[in-house]
Amino acid sequence: MDTYATLVLAGLVLVLFLVVRMTKGERRQAPGPFALPVIGNMHQVNKHAPFKTFMEWSKQYGPVITVYLGLQRVVVLVGYETVKEALVDQAEDFSGRAPAPFAYKATKGFGLLISNGERWRQLRRFTLTTLRDFGMGRKKMESWIQEESKHLVDLLRENQPAPFDPTFFLSRAVSNVICALVFGQRFSYKDAQLLKLLQIISGILKFNSTPRGQLYNIFPRLMDYLPGQHHAIFREVNELRKFSTEKIREHQETLNPDDPRDYIDCFLMRLNEEKNLVSTEFHHENLTATVLNLFLAGTETTSSTMRYTMMLLIKYPDIQEKMQKEIDNVIGQTRSPTMEDRKSLPFTNAVIHEAQRFLDLVPLNVPHYATKDISFKGYIIPKDTVVIPLLHSVLKSVDQWDNPWTFNPNHFLDHNGNFKLNPAFIPFSSGKRACVGESLARMELFLFLVTLLQHFTFSSPGGPESVDISPEFSSLGNIPRRYQLIAAPR
Repeated sequence: MDTYATLVLAGLVLVLFLVVRMTKGERRQAPGPFALPVIGNMHQVNKHAPFKTFMEWSKQYGPVITVYLGLQRVVVLVGYETVKEALVDQAEDFSGRAPAPFAYKATKGFGLLISNGERWRQLRRFTLTTLRDFGMGRKKMESWIQEESKHLVDLLRENQPAPFDPTFFLSRAVSNVICALVFGQRFSYKDAQLLKLLQIISGILKFNSTPRGQLYNIFPRLMDYLPGQHHAIFREVNELRKFSTEKIREHQETLNPDDPRDYIDCFLMRLNEEKNLVSTEFHHENLTATVLNLFLAGTETTSSTMRYTMMLLIKYPDIQEKMQKEIDNVIGQTRSPTMEDRKSLPFTNAVIHEAQRFLDLVPLNVPHYATKDISFKGYIIPKDTVVIPLLHSVLKSVDQWDNPWTFNPNHFLDHNGNFKLNPAFIPFSSGKRACVGESLARMELFLFLVTLLQHFTFSSPGGPESVDISPEFSSLGNIPRRYQLIAAPR
C-alpha cells in the first residue's frame, strides 16, 4: 500500500510540475485553449489539417493564440494585419527559425533553412548574392528557363496522346533549373538517378504533411525508438546527402578559382579563403546542408504549384481557353515568352497568382522561433517559443479576398482588366525569412506555364468533373493530388 501511495503522490507531483511549467508566465502570454500535461493540445488539433483548428480557435481567442503541441509552446499568428506586423514591422524580432526536429536531423542542424544568428545571416547573404550573380531573376536565368521549356515541350510531345501523370515530368524540368545554379549542369530527363532523387524529395514533403510526420516533429526522441515510415524516410534523406556530397567532391577536384561555374564553386572558394578562421560558417557541413536546402526547396515547391495550376486549368477549361487566346494575341505560338511579356498578359498573370493563392502551398508557413522574449500586441512571447505566422489565414482571408474559397482570377484584376497585386498575396512568406528563391520561382511559373499553353491544350480522361482539386494531404504543405493529364498539341 505504501508503494502504491508513493507512486500516486509522485504522479501528482509530476503533473503539478508540468502544469506549472506550461502555465508559467501565462498572465502576459497570449490566450489559448487549456493544455493537458505532456500532450498539450494535441488531442484537440485536426491532425489532417491543423490550420483549420487554429482558425477556429482564433474566433474565440483572437489573432494571437498560445497552444501546446506536446510540451512545445507554440504561438499562432492569425490574419493579414497580425502576420504583417510580426514579419514586416517587427521583422528582426521574428527572424528566428524553429529547429524543426525532422529538418534538424536531416541537415544535422547546419545549412540555411533552420539556422539562426550569425550562421543564418552569413549564409543567406552569400546565397542571395551568389544566386543573383549566376542569373537568378535576371536575363541569363530567363534564357535557361526558355531552353528548359523547349526540352519539356519535346518530352510532352513524345508522350501524347496517351494520358500520363505529369508529376515527375514537371519536377524534372524545374529541378534542372536549380541544378544549373547549384551544380552547374542539367540532367537528361532519362537520367534514372535524377528521377529517384525527385521521388525521394516528393516523399519527404508528403511525409511531413501526414499525421505521422507531425508526430515525429512533436515527439522526435520517442519516435526514433519506435518503428515506422520515418526510418525509411531518413535513409532516403541520406541518399540525397550522398548525391550532394559526391557533387561537392567532383567540384573540389575540378575547381578553377578564376572561373567559378556555380554555387558550389563559389562556396568552396569562400571555404578556402576562410579555412583558418575558427568562427567561419563556410565549411563542408554548411555547404552540404545548404545544397540540400536549395535542391529540395527549389524543386518541389515550384513543380507542385505548376502541377496544381495545370489541374485547375483542366477543371476550368474556359479559363484555360481565355489564357491561350491572350497568349496567342500577344506572343503567338512560336516565339518564346519573356518576363517582359507579363505586362501584356494581365489575365494569364492573374491566373498564375490566383493558383498560388488558392493552392496555399505552405498553410502553416515554415515555423519561426523566438530567440529571445518578444513583446507583441501587448503580450510576451517567451524565448524558445515556436511561432507560426499562419499563411493560410492571409491567403484565404475573407477580409482580403472577395471569395477566398473560390478559384477566381478576378482577385488579381481591376475593373478594367488590368493586373492588380493584393498586398495579402504572400505565398513565399514575408520579411527577413521570405523565400530566397522567390524571384526564381515567379520566373519559372510564368515562363514554363505560358510555354506549355502555347503548345498544348490540357484535359483529363474523365473530364473536368473528375478532377479533385482538394489537397491529398494538408499540414506543413497542401499536397496536390496525382491526376492523369492529356496534352493535346495545338
